[in-house]
Parts: sequence; structure tokens; C-alpha cells
Amino acid sequence: MVLVPVPEETTVHHDHDHRRLGRELGLFGTDPLIGAGLPYWLPDGATVRHTLEEYVREAELRAGYRHVYSPVLGKRELYEISGHWEHYRDDMFPPMELGGQEVVLRPSLCPHHALVYRSRARSHRELPLRIAELGAMYRSEPSGVLGGLTRVRAIHLNDAHVFCAPDQAAAEARAALGLIRRAHADLGIEAARYRLSLPGAGGKYVVGPALWRRAAALLREALEGLPYEAVEGEAAFYGPKIDVQIADAAGRESTLSTVQIDFHQPERFGLRYTGPDGTGHRPVMVHRSVIGSVERVVAHLTEVHGGAFPAWLAPVQLVVLPVGEEQREQADGLVRRAAGRGLRAEVAGPEHGTLGARVRAARKVPYRAVIGAREAAGGDLADVRLRDGRRPGAMSGTELLRRIADRVRARGPELWESARGAV
Repeated sequence: MVLVPVPEETTVHHDHDHRRLGRELGLFGTDPLIGAGLPYWLPDGATVRHTLEEYVREAELRAGYRHVYSPVLGKRELYEISGHWEHYRDDMFPPMELGGQEVVLRPSLCPHHALVYRSRARSHRELPLRIAELGAMYRSEPSGVLGGLTRVRAIHLNDAHVFCAPDQAAAEARAALGLIRRAHADLGIEAARYRLSLPGAGGKYVVGPALWRRAAALLREALEGLPYEAVEGEAAFYGPKIDVQIADAAGRESTLSTVQIDFHQPERFGLRYTGPDGTGHRPVMVHRSVIGSVERVVAHLTEVHGGAFPAWLAPVQLVVLPVGEEQREQADGLVRRAAGRGLRAEVAGPEHGTLGARVRAARKVPYRAVIGAREAAGGDLADVRLRDGRRPGAMSGTELLRRIADRVRARGPELWESARGAV
């Protein structure tokens, strides 16, 4: 799969600019000694990333995917076979000499997954075979277009390839769209539009008009019932694709999630399976990415939510604020219990300033628990305050952690739910 570039980044002056929020919230950073377009992830940003990776891995497992790991390097010959060297070379880093051979930082994971499929004989009974990986790939982007997390040179892509019989391809593409729509709902993302990306005049595409028409017809079948528009000139070099477009606060569009149907690479790599008739048949390769690259999706989520991530995704889910040092032991105990339930919690004690200043500093955190003299005297009590300004009031730490855990597990947008429903 080839990640689609976004338009050149321009300066955006608004409160939700992910570059400003990334610095303010300690999500990621850059250093000239590492290089342009190569951001590093700070602990809170890494937490958001890990949570996203775990989410999509679990979703893929439920959908019948098997996960693999593959190397970030490959011989130049591998990409000559796949067609990347001929059609995508301008976006690749130059080859490196290694042991008398030329090796290349991969621009895509699909050639590696084709070799995973080809590692042994396959039967029609194994199909569809769904192979997934969150892997690194590299693009030689010009320095002038790099910025934040949206245009980078090292990309970590939520990628997958489904190897299936031709009559299974439309259903697999439709199932991938279902995964994408569910993930977007859980993440609070709205698609700007669905785009059927077709070849255009003068582009670098593999030959085979009949296969292109067949692939486009299968994608149209997968899109049935969804509003979409067909656009020429946006296809991958090896086949048409469905692009799920998102828009930032400035109205600029980019591609987040994709579904592609590829007849080209199975042929180039000589992929086969034994059909019910006992003879060899060529599989179809369905490329799909549910959340796209973690860099781009974190940038978009940061801007969509203004750094106030959904409770299940927030790097810190609960801040416990002891009014004075006298309540420190109780606050530390509540944080330990939260960690025992798999929640991310921290203590913000008096050494960080007045209670008001600490509450303001924690304005992006979904839940705050204030423990003063009255709460400490009551035993296991805390004054609960929500990020949206609501104050459910004093309750036991046990009840608070149960409610937070329920909301995190639900992955919904609501911060609080009463016995009768959301409040």
C-alpha cells in the first residue's frame, strides 16, 4: 500500500493546530540532529500511539486478521518486481550498498506481504487470508513540504492485505469499509467524503486496462449504498482505490483510510492457490488501512479534539489533586488503585501550585478527583469534576474508578453515565 500525500502544509493559526498542541501537551518533538520529517514521540504521545495500536490490533483480530512482522529493508529487485522501482522511485530513498547488493528502505509493505503469502503452498480453503502489520515505511519527501506529523519521512502505517478469490474481493473491500467506519466512530472522526480514485491521463500506471476496469467495478460494488464521487488521477500505480477523505480546521483535505483492489502484484509475484478443481488460480490482493498512518491520525485527532482526547485515548485519564500534603497518602493510594484497573492516573500535588492552577493545568484531562480535608475525613472519598465542567460531587474512589473504567471500556464520547443513562 502506498500512502497518499497530503497537500503542502501551510501555516494555520487556530487553537487546534496539532503542531502547537503537540508542543504544549508534550506529545512529540523534533531535533535537527535526528533530521527533518523524523519526529520523536514523547511519553504522552507514545501513550496515545500505543492505545491506537492496541485498539486497531484488537479490531483486526476480531475481524479474522493474522499479524506479521516484516523488515524495513528489501533488495532493489523486490521493488522492481512489485513495480515500485519503475513507478514510485521518485518517492523512495536511494539504494544502499550491502554485501555487494543494493538494498532499499521500503516505500510500502505490500511486496513483503506478497512474499509472506508465497512462503508456502495455499489452498482455496485458506482464503480469504488476511495479513496485517503496523509497520514502518519511508518516503523521500522534499524538505519544504515537511511539517508536524502530517508530512514525515518515516511513516508507521496500519496496513493489511487480504488475499482472496476474485468472487470474494468485493465482500472483503466492503468489510474493510465497515472496519473503517466503526473505527472513525470510536475515534470521533467524521469522513469528509468517500472518493473512488481512478487512473488519469499521463500518470505512471501499470498496464492492463481490463484488470483496471474489473478492479474499479469491484470497488463500486463495495461502495454500494455509500455516497461517493469518482475522481481521475488519484489511483495507486497498481490499481484503483477507495480513499476516505478527512478535512482539517482550515478545510484542507487529506486521505486517512484506504481500500484498494490489486490484480497486478499477485501476477508479478506469481501468487497462486489451489482451487476446488485441483488446479492453480491467481488470488486478488485487497490492500486496506483502517486508521492510516499513526502520525497522520494522531495529528488529526489532536486537532479534532483540541488535545482533549476521548477518555479511552487520553494519555492521562484521571488527575488526583490533594488540597494539601495531608491528603497525599490518600491521593497516592487512589492512583495505585487506578493503575490496578488499567487506568492512566497521576497525582498533581501542592508542589505544582494552587488548587486552581492545578485544575487549569489539567483542563485536557477527562476526570479530576479533588481530595481535601472533608474527603479525607470521610475515608475513601473524592470530589469528582469532569473536563466538560460538570461536577458529579463526592463519591467513593471505588465508585469513581468503576465509572471511569466503564466509560473507557465503552469507547464512547460521553464522559459520564448514570444508572439511567448518560448525564
